Amino acid sequence: MSERAPASAGGLLVSGCDVLRVPPEGECEILRAQDIVVADGLIEDVRPTGTAGAKGGAGTREVIDGRGLLAVPGLVNAHTHSAMVLMRGAAEDVTVEGWFNDRVWPMESNLTPADVRTGARLACAEMIRSGVTTFADHYFFPDQIAEAVAETGLRADIAPTYFSSRGREALEATVEFAERWHGGAEGRVTVSLGPHAPYTVDDEDLRTLSEHARRLGLRMHIHAAEHLEQTRSSLERRGLTPVRVLYETGVLEAGALIAHGCGIVEQDLPLLAEYAGTTAVACCPKVYLKHALSPLTPVRELLGAGVTVAVGTDGAAGHNTLDVWEALRLVALTQKQAVRDATWMTVSDTLRLALRGGARALGLQDRIGALEPGMRADIVLTDLTGLHCRPLHDPRAALVYSARASDVRTVVVDGRVLMRDGRLLTVDEPALLAEADARVARILDTSHGRAVQHYDP
Repeated sequence: MSERAPASAGGLLVSGCDVLRVPPEGECEILRAQDIVVADGLIEDVRPTGTAGAKGGAGTREVIDGRGLLAVPGLVNAHTHSAMVLMRGAAEDVTVEGWFNDRVWPMESNLTPADVRTGARLACAEMIRSGVTTFADHYFFPDQIAEAVAETGLRADIAPTYFSSRGREALEATVEFAERWHGGAEGRVTVSLGPHAPYTVDDEDLRTLSEHARRLGLRMHIHAAEHLEQTRSSLERRGLTPVRVLYETGVLEAGALIAHGCGIVEQDLPLLAEYAGTTAVACCPKVYLKHALSPLTPVRELLGAGVTVAVGTDGAAGHNTLDVWEALRLVALTQKQAVRDATWMTVSDTLRLALRGGARALGLQDRIGALEPGMRADIVLTDLTGLHCRPLHDPRAALVYSARASDVRTVVVDGRVLMRDGRLLTVDEPALLAEADARVARILDTSHGRAVQHYDP
């Protein structure tokens, strides 16, 4: 069995590490030989190693030796479908329509609550190992995902997937979940309302969910303008872009995390800019490359309009991994290519997008995204001494272009150690893998001809 990692009641001291400083603007910095002092889940101080703080030394604190390691804020996966790890590699080399209609949505019709609980736990384990401490989820059976988050110690914003075809009872169930779980797991679980997309949720339901979101003080997490063909289809069918639909139904007013947004066009930018303070777009470039979609998320235009952009992986049925290191690297590379400018999307801007941008996209910018006093203690210790990072001229560049998930050594969330020296403390990994493997054959069987929905954007 795994060793259960208790909350560190006496506090935590990460000693002797270098620290990545991510300012709201300008160049990121590496602070050499620092101590990170944690109390009650909060970062109390970041100070040169050995400096006596006003509140004393290590004392009753648990101590982690960070010498030779670089501490970075916990990564944020701004858009995923956690339990889809159970379908990893099962829908390859197909069109977008075939991916949905022939593979994924038929497989999802097989899912049980227990399947989703297992898949979510597997996803959480993978994300802990890769340094992801917070993720924005959009999926079915959200109670099971919330329980997995609570059990494994991660932080998540969970949006229950809703299709209008499921009816009023399902809509009410998503709202009831939000009322039960928002602020749960000692504040580590927050909730957004999760209408799937403007082409699967009708305008009346979007308005209703927007009203609930405003009433409850929640945000919306929705797929919209996923690619340009969707935008063209929406214009042909109803004379509105998907973003205009979100604007007119109150989704943007409530505050929205838009997944993908590759089909956002120029006429959408003023609408998004009007609600720029509460609107974000999650860019997941690997899936666009796999599905041969063009253009990419218009990151430069969105940032120019004041809209937050964050980095996500989408589900592992499309992205294959939940590795945000891979995703942020692809954001940097594809955006340089898209605008034909090698000076655009610098290493500092890419790190800020993935860290502070991810925090803001989830409405958590006052809690996570930086290693500073007063922020929650979500800390990832990375080892950049591997051959693929050497010689280490610039640790910031190594994080963007060289680092791997396997370089993550220790992960802390809310002051609690979830992985130490590469050993998971809140997951029984062998038992979890055996359980997941036992479920896969049934989930992948699509001979029944059912599907949760039909893709026709």
